[in-house]
Amino acid sequence: MKLLNLLLRHQRLPFAAIILLSLGSAILSVALIAFVNWRMIAVTTPQFGDLLQFFGLLLLLLLCAGAGQVSLHRLGHRFVYGLRLSLARRVLLTDIEQLERLGLPRLLTALSTDLRNLTIAFVYLPELIYGLILSLAAFAYLLWLSPPLFGVTLLWLGMTLLLGGFFVARVNRHIRQLREAEDRLYRDYQALIDGRKELALNRRRGQCLLDEELMVNAEAYRHHVTLADTFNGLAGNWANVMVLGSIGVVFFCASGLGWAEPAIAATFALCVLFLRAPLVASVAALPHLLTARVSLDKIDSLELATEGGEQLPSLAQRHWQRLELRGIEYAYPAAGDEQGFDVGPLDFELRRGELVFVVGGNGSGKSTFARLLTGLQRPGRGQVLLDGKALSEAERPAYRQLFASVFTDFHLFARLLGPEGDAQPESASFWLERLRLQHKVRIEGGRLSDTRFSQGQRKRLALLLALLEERDVLLLDEWAADQDPQFRQLFYRELLPQLKTMGKTVVAITHDDHYFDQADRLLKMDGGRLIELTGAERRRASEDALREIGTVVG
Repeated sequence: MKLLNLLLRHQRLPFAAIILLSLGSAILSVALIAFVNWRMIAVTTPQFGDLLQFFGLLLLLLLCAGAGQVSLHRLGHRFVYGLRLSLARRVLLTDIEQLERLGLPRLLTALSTDLRNLTIAFVYLPELIYGLILSLAAFAYLLWLSPPLFGVTLLWLGMTLLLGGFFVARVNRHIRQLREAEDRLYRDYQALIDGRKELALNRRRGQCLLDEELMVNAEAYRHHVTLADTFNGLAGNWANVMVLGSIGVVFFCASGLGWAEPAIAATFALCVLFLRAPLVASVAALPHLLTARVSLDKIDSLELATEGGEQLPSLAQRHWQRLELRGIEYAYPAAGDEQGFDVGPLDFELRRGELVFVVGGNGSGKSTFARLLTGLQRPGRGQVLLDGKALSEAERPAYRQLFASVFTDFHLFARLLGPEGDAQPESASFWLERLRLQHKVRIEGGRLSDTRFSQGQRKRLALLLALLEERDVLLLDEWAADQDPQFRQLFYRELLPQLKTMGKTVVAITHDDHYFDQADRLLKMDGGRLIELTGAERRRASEDALREIGTVVG
């Protein structure tokens, strides 16, 4: 099975040692049965020494079985720990576009539910392995004891497995379907949490979400998990009854048909009873192992990046002076009734130390331009050049490290980082005061004491984090949109000029056209095309912006 294949691939030697311990446990278990048969049942008066030898075998079995199970548990949980870290690393290495295609619910389900399923599977895996090895060892002993009775027993157990396989197949099918329902449930949970304000203001929308989506998916999950548990229960009971039934068949063949001595039949019965518990436990473990297999398939279906790309290649142009987008194109495909949207071809040159504003209406392609510029999206056509040298695909991750950003959908981290590790406290305090947040938040142990503020204040904190990283280029996507008029003026009239004086390169996407006199260059996105406004066009745009302000004030 897939779980065992992974273990063998990554932990071959430890797993082989555990198999040997399990094999030793199985041999000792069969030896106990043989000892009881030959030294306690076959003889008239067992000796006290026989009892001591029996207890000695029991002690050896306890030590061997305990060591095997504990070792397998430790190995399994260490494997899941490694898989958890590996999955997190692969998410970090995966392209933004792929992560967005997958969506947050699928990723969270993989990182939580699927990894939990694997952990649970490793709890039950020792029972399955021990049960299988013990059964093989016991069957070898029974074959040696009486081939005819063994043949009947094997045929009987084969019938048991035949119908049991039908039940297990149904369990597997419903586990796969409930896992699909779980993905949909996570999507509904996300809507329930992220849309809490809208749902509080519109109870009808909340009721529709509950009745028409969440309840439907919860019912689908309940349906499939109930059937999976039902078929699993039937499989367990079927195995239990058939194992007990084999005892009657063995005694009938031995006594009624004269195939073996009563003592041999008694040993068969004792052995079958001994196997009953591990066999039933193995059947009970199957749903958890099937669930783990489905979870592994789900993780594989994410198509995350493979590990091994953690070391970033260095860029030869570390002290670049000119960054260029040449003939860059990007296409959003049509989805359903929605038409596709093409961005480009884009030709853009950014010189080190420039302050560039990008303006344009909603849906004009400004944010896509920002993602293409920062290397977060791969263009369908065109090149990115540093000082005239085209960027290779291998250099793209290192190229992204040139940028610090605050996008509209930013995430605010609490940890403060500088260019080479933790941020300098003096620099953090300086920018905290410059952003007028020194009375709102403290820096404790290199972390922000709180991040629960208004959107405008959160954006200031996000800018703080970006400035502390000291990257070559600072990209701001409509950063000032949530600031009050006073701080917006401070941002455009004081902060941006200060950053320019410090030699920073800033690209700011903005709707605040009336402040673009601060920019070295002004660009406009319109219908997916990038146009630089100069001379009369720039003056006209400035006059239009001032006229709009006067209209609003009037």
